[in-house]
Amino acid sequence: MDPCSAMNQDDGTELATGLCEALRLTDGGPVQHLQTHLSHLLLTPTHAYKLKKPLRLPFADFSTRAARRHFCAEELRLNQRLAPSLYLDVLPVLGDVRHPRLGTAQDTGEAIDWVLRMRRFPAGSELDALVPAGTLAPAELDAFAERLARFHADAPVAPADTDWGSAAQVGKAIGDVLEQLDALLGRSGRARLAALRTWFGAHQPHLGECWAARRMAGQVRECHGDLHLGNVVRLDGVVTAFDCLEFSPLLRWIDPLADAGFFTMDLHAHGRSDLAWRFLDAYLAAGGDYGGLAVLRPYEVYRALVRALAARLRATQGAAAHGPDYLACAERLAAPMDARLLITHGLSGSGKSTAAAALLQQGAVRLRSDVERKRLYGLAPLADSAALGLDIYTREASQRTFAQLALQTRALLQAGYPVIVDAAFLRRSERDAFHALARALAVPFAILHCHAAPGSLLRRVQRRQAAGTDPSEADIAVLARQQQHAEPLAPEELAHALDLATDQAWDAPGLFLRWLATTAAEGT
Repeated sequence: MDPCSAMNQDDGTELATGLCEALRLTDGGPVQHLQTHLSHLLLTPTHAYKLKKPLRLPFADFSTRAARRHFCAEELRLNQRLAPSLYLDVLPVLGDVRHPRLGTAQDTGEAIDWVLRMRRFPAGSELDALVPAGTLAPAELDAFAERLARFHADAPVAPADTDWGSAAQVGKAIGDVLEQLDALLGRSGRARLAALRTWFGAHQPHLGECWAARRMAGQVRECHGDLHLGNVVRLDGVVTAFDCLEFSPLLRWIDPLADAGFFTMDLHAHGRSDLAWRFLDAYLAAGGDYGGLAVLRPYEVYRALVRALAARLRATQGAAAHGPDYLACAERLAAPMDARLLITHGLSGSGKSTAAAALLQQGAVRLRSDVERKRLYGLAPLADSAALGLDIYTREASQRTFAQLALQTRALLQAGYPVIVDAAFLRRSERDAFHALARALAVPFAILHCHAAPGSLLRRVQRRQAAGTDPSEADIAVLARQQQHAEPLAPEELAHALDLATDQAWDAPGLFLRWLATTAAEGT
């Protein structure tokens, strides 16, 4: 059967069918015709053309030609922020419905409609294919996290005269999803949903304060809005987001952590919690929004419910069930976390950051002193402070850094997260301060004591300095001073210590279990 035939003729299909034939003649190849709820997609071997359906729905109105032109232009504008090489232009459709043709951006004739023209990428390039296949490199994920953090930092802040991202608006959005899901689920599903409704209700007073504070702090911005794995693609060797949500400002002007939380939730849903924690680590290191983690888990649960609703709506329309169980994902994400604190201890080159990076992927948030020290001075993680004429390693600078780390750690622990503070902690007073913080918050405390043979330390520091790809600026002179002045763990501290020889074989899951066992057995 011709893929351009046998479509519903009341939603712009006749025009799409005509365009299908016109593109077949002009491009000289097969044209595939796909449909979404809102659009027709016409795929040639090299390009994709999106024709918006002339529909009026509760959440989108494309009923007029002017509206369809506007939203084509909006989709182009929004997506060129993240994927400029993918989104090309908006073109007029000329002629008549049965015999249409595509014009050029310069055509001044009367357009009967408009299409968005995009470059076509190979099938299977989206992360919902790459992640299950195990073909997404961790470094690609890190680079995307950093790119997304910059995008969010540069995005416009919501105007003061709008309600976007307010506590009332976010609460209503969550309530609406719960109500719509309730109408689609059976008895057992409704019982599960009732537990999630109770979970949101229990957190609502604190969340309302957090949402309001986030908006007052300028943390409602023009984001992507629909950042699940299917809307992130590897394009020319770079992972980037596409298909921003153009039709509803309400759903697009949101907290950046609602955007990032959509992505981390979908990684959790696809069984890759390790990648979700890794992405979060890179995103927070780039942007520094650790204080916002009080709202991240609720946003993740909400996003899982949104995807659960979409899946059930597709099922009512006869679509075959596929993909993760998002309701189960929401339940897992709503489960209590075991807040606990781990600080690292060791000389430069002892493998502290390598161990912390592996541990966090088991389920924790990391604060890295090398990164946060530079952030305090307005420097990027890989900046060379000495080359910029700054001395950020004075006693005063270190005190300032550890004070900031303590503030961030407190907020993260109060938000319920397991926390790893990645720093040398060579002074007893620094270690004692964080142990006291853990006692004050009644959370378990442990010290990860990393060490290696002197020759290994020297080689690692030299190799790291030569590569220039690590935030640490410690050189062999710094290592020598550390070896002279470091204050070793006292006997009472060893009771809380996990010993790790990093120049011998070790595994992160086993080390993580040792952390859990130590904190559970010894407490604070």
